[in-house]
Amino acid sequence: MSLFDWFANRRKSVPNSQERPEREIADGLWHKCEACGALSYTKDLRANQMVCLECGHHIRVYSDERIEQLIDANTWIPLNEGLHATDPLKFRDRKKYSDRLREFQEKTGHLDAVETGTGQIEGLPVVLGVMEFQFIGGSMGSVVGEKLTRSIEYATRERLPAIVVCASGGARMQEGMLSLMQMAKVSGALERHREARLLYIPILTHPTTGGVTASFAMLGDIIIAEPKATIAFTGGRVIEQTLREKLPDNFQTSEYSFAHGFVDLIVPRTQLKKTLAQLIRLHQPQPFLAEAESKLEHFDPGDGHSALPPQAHAFKLSP
Repeated sequence: MSLFDWFANRRKSVPNSQERPEREIADGLWHKCEACGALSYTKDLRANQMVCLECGHHIRVYSDERIEQLIDANTWIPLNEGLHATDPLKFRDRKKYSDRLREFQEKTGHLDAVETGTGQIEGLPVVLGVMEFQFIGGSMGSVVGEKLTRSIEYATRERLPAIVVCASGGARMQEGMLSLMQMAKVSGALERHREARLLYIPILTHPTTGGVTASFAMLGDIIIAEPKATIAFTGGRVIEQTLREKLPDNFQTSEYSFAHGFVDLIVPRTQLKKTLAQLIRLHQPQPFLAEAESKLEHFDPGDGHSALPPQAHAFKLSP
């Protein structure tokens, strides 16, 4: 007798038993945490920005959700949303690169692995780029580099802070050298942004690896990471085989990077928008500083007096 038959006979032998029909649970109604196994009501989980209510595990979210979490309602304006990749190298692995692009465009509803635009964070205008990991692993190709470069240049022209949410497997192999050159292109735009004394904040989420880590992810004025995010250039196994030594268990995590000075802040997702707003407010130009810098340009040390306002003597102005 099978176990199923045994339970069926057992149910019949119980007097006054009433069989209740099994209720179907709608898909997506519950979510099981991959870290602790706890079941959470999806509506409650989304209200907590996809952070597990039991263990605090940060469940991966994609670009549309990131924008919704960070940007004030009805303030998002996309930039360069019509850019899409071509196949200049006619690359083919298991399938044509052009076919792979079309497949992921249909699957995700995005033309490539980053969304850029302007919006407001608690009423403060910003330029935001959000990498889309579900589009070929958030890999950095020509479109990713071009959209990020154009958005940073726009932020520089409009004198706005720039923020990039990083989530990537690195450079896109199907575009070869065209992908690798995006590292230098985005870094160049960030250097001009820095020379204009404007704020840039990268946010490292799980995972941030490869050429993204080797370029714009680590060039921020303030580098923020989510808890327990993987932050790396190459795989741990490759490093162990190269160095021929065992790596720490928490190697390539945001906590390890923070302890060794590569990350400035580890901020839970539920506190991220508030933290960004505070940092932007702290780094906004103050009126008396603009006056001081203007007078500093015309300051003649031989005239016997200082042309700077009293507040400017409390600190040293950067050249």
